[in-house]
Amino acid sequence: MNDREFINAIDADGMPLHIAVTNGRISHIGPQRASTPARETIDLEGLLVLPGFVDGHIHLDKSFVGDRWRPHQPVASLRERLAVEKRELASAPPIVERADALMRQAASFGTLAMRCHVDVDATTGLTNLHAMLEARDKWKDLLDIELVAFPQAGVVSCPGTAEVMEAAIREGVQVVGGIDPTTLDGDADAQLDIVFGIAERHGVKVDIHLHEPGDICIAQLERIAARTQALGMQGLVAVSHAYGLGDVSDAVVDRTAEVLAGAGISIMTNAPGEHAFPPVLRLRNGGVRVFTGNDNIQDAWWPYGNGDMLQRAMLVSYRSGFNTDDELRVALEMATEASAGVMGKQDYGLKVGNEASFVLFKAPNAAAAVAAAIHERVIVRHGAFWGGPAQLQLKAVQFATELRR
Repeated sequence: MNDREFINAIDADGMPLHIAVTNGRISHIGPQRASTPARETIDLEGLLVLPGFVDGHIHLDKSFVGDRWRPHQPVASLRERLAVEKRELASAPPIVERADALMRQAASFGTLAMRCHVDVDATTGLTNLHAMLEARDKWKDLLDIELVAFPQAGVVSCPGTAEVMEAAIREGVQVVGGIDPTTLDGDADAQLDIVFGIAERHGVKVDIHLHEPGDICIAQLERIAARTQALGMQGLVAVSHAYGLGDVSDAVVDRTAEVLAGAGISIMTNAPGEHAFPPVLRLRNGGVRVFTGNDNIQDAWWPYGNGDMLQRAMLVSYRSGFNTDDELRVALEMATEASAGVMGKQDYGLKVGNEASFVLFKAPNAAAAVAAAIHERVIVRHGAFWGGPAQLQLKAVQFATELRR
């Protein structure tokens, strides 16, 4: 016998959907009801079911969520930005408190997992990492958090950083990061030697921040692809931002996509407001996995964001000029299945045997939910109602009644 059956929902296409749950896992899902009875039946009255969200790129250690509002301070260079960040964070509450506030907020929007980049370099040591390990442990039952050792201040240009990054991996970090090997560090080969050397020695993944423009970006992607293939790391390497892919011609994008696809390299874009960014559909058509994340949220880098990945999917769609239902669904896939794939999640998605965690909306289909970035929702975790943006504990009938008002 099933523990619970959710009936009369709709799927991403707006078609009838019924979900049965046993021991917190999906035991049946489809347009017909389960053949096995359930101890409890919940009528969702036409609500849309979407998989839980996966934030493929976030900086929990930097955010001021949970702190006072801090007005954005314009700067003229990256080094100035780093100085502002250091000064502002020095007067902020502890990382654990701020990260906890943002994790709680993201979870309330339906995020189940995230890849978190943590500042780990010679200027900060392992301080931020230790705080994030504590915060991650607190949320381990609700959020699957993959940590990246992120060298914000540079690798080669910040002596001692390589040793700190390697120490971070020894403490359990699953991904080694990098940042702008040419324009920040001034020595692409030296930085990539370090980053991929750590990855090879410890068997971890790679995720490199790449803000470099045009031809510099393309050359960097080619270097990263060559190293990825040489080490047999296909499927284990991601490049975040890759702004330069938005600066070059379609022909160059197509050629680079072939290189990236051949090396199994994924590209993350959050469709930032003031930058060119990768052409999502063109890269996907070339065989590249493109995923998304919120990146910085209300911190010294910019004042935007709230942790809602459905809103991020809408912003990716808006900036990409997505209008058709199929295009809007691409943005949703970037915030769910694609990000989950980059993290290597095995127990994810609306399939029999997987964890019964999903999000309910009042919308006719997935495309409509993305286009409107619907705020109201209820979260189901392990087959039981958990809450929503306001942390309300509602029964499905009560929720449906409220939405109809």
